[in-house]
Amino acid sequence: MPDKLTSAHKNKDIKIDSTYGHLQPQAAEIEKIVLGALMIDKDAFSMVSELLVPETFYEPRNQKIYDAIRTLNMRENPVDVATVIDQLQKNGVLENVGGPAYVVELSSHVASSAHIEYHAHILAQKYLARQLISFSSRIETKAFDETVDVDELMQEAEGSLFEISQKNMKQDYTQIDPVIQQAVEILQNASQNSGGLTGIPTGYTKLDEMTSGWQKSDLVIIAGRPAMGKTSFALSIAKNIAVDYHEPIAFFSLEMNNVQLVNRLISNTCEIAGNKILNGQLTPDEWERLDKNLRKLTGTPLYIDDTPGLSVFELRTKARRLVREKGVKIIMIDYLQLMNANGMKFGSRQEEVSTISRSLKGLAKELDIPILALSQLNRTVENREGLEGKRPQLSDLRESGAIEQDADMVLFVHRPEYYHIFTDEKGNDLHGMAQIIIAKHRKGATGDVLLTFRGEFTRFQNPEDNSAIPMMGRLDGEIIGSKMNEESPFGVPPIPLSGGNAPF
Repeated sequence: MPDKLTSAHKNKDIKIDSTYGHLQPQAAEIEKIVLGALMIDKDAFSMVSELLVPETFYEPRNQKIYDAIRTLNMRENPVDVATVIDQLQKNGVLENVGGPAYVVELSSHVASSAHIEYHAHILAQKYLARQLISFSSRIETKAFDETVDVDELMQEAEGSLFEISQKNMKQDYTQIDPVIQQAVEILQNASQNSGGLTGIPTGYTKLDEMTSGWQKSDLVIIAGRPAMGKTSFALSIAKNIAVDYHEPIAFFSLEMNNVQLVNRLISNTCEIAGNKILNGQLTPDEWERLDKNLRKLTGTPLYIDDTPGLSVFELRTKARRLVREKGVKIIMIDYLQLMNANGMKFGSRQEEVSTISRSLKGLAKELDIPILALSQLNRTVENREGLEGKRPQLSDLRESGAIEQDADMVLFVHRPEYYHIFTDEKGNDLHGMAQIIIAKHRKGATGDVLLTFRGEFTRFQNPEDNSAIPMMGRLDGEIIGSKMNEESPFGVPPIPLSGGNAPF
């Protein structure tokens, strides 16, 4: 061994970890300075409590001393040499740390708590470096193991790295002035829009009036029982955003593949029944409508990902790339309960769903875009009677109360006629209608919006007419101002003169 390393090894304050064969990142002298400062200044702990945990200290005895200091502060007890020694004795570790003499020695290292925040940042950085070394070594060892599934290892690596980043991510405070300026700019922009929209429009007049559009950094949950039309509602919104407003949107489908999704979009846009899209038995009028309206979908900024069993960590990676490379302004996920958090350990499925929900909210804030996630409801709805009984409630959200807590908005898709209820409490006819129930709204009002549901076209639309945006043209016509060629980009054959069905 080189002389330099030998001499370093003789120094009791410099540790060599045989696991990795290198000196672990550490700052033994700074650890002593920080602990000493914490014992001579009662206000010092508040300056570093968010940065330091016992494991931040490399020396095991320093970890125990910091834990004792933290315990005293949390109980609002005085912190000095005597109280720390007493707490260590209560914890049964006084002799393990070197006895009272070592504690006294620490306090003699410093005269004040000056620069304690700077010193604490150094320790935090060393701790993060050690975590990354441990993480990379563990993954490297498993990667050499032929019996380990590489795909599962990738999931574990993403999960572990995400966990490290979440634990070490600190958000600093912001003085109010720049935030006021930002809020005023948003207000000024909204005042110039006659509709009062500050977010991405949904294409549904009444819903936009209540929400002002999908807002940046919001997590929106769209929930409902099976057969209520959650996916149809989500696809209708996605179509409105991408086709009518030309806003880039990403749709992550964990339930259907991309061809199934596109078939639904074709049915929605071209007003052709879904079963005919599957069997190809179209009338001449439907072939013409298909040829005309498919132009609306081609070239739209709608990006579909149908990765099965998508983990929340894969989603983060893909979402960041889509925002960076494609300028995506909104993300939709169908649906939340089919996601997983592989690479992290949980005591129950509820804990995993809570982590997924919290991660989606964190991702919405990080990317500063709205994220809409579909969610299932539990079966309690089916067991309740009457008009109000069948109406979904926040407590019906499946598998985790954290979904309700993390969401900025919760919408329920509810079709009373499914339960043979055809009139609401106000006497409104509910035949062919769907209630979009805004059950939670952090930034505005709650209430119901009635939309027309066209099940044969898997489409939701405004009750008053069939056009989401008048200036963009009707759903069954051309887009006004379109520069598309007259020739069909999809090679849809002309209507046969014989009147028979044309091949697709």
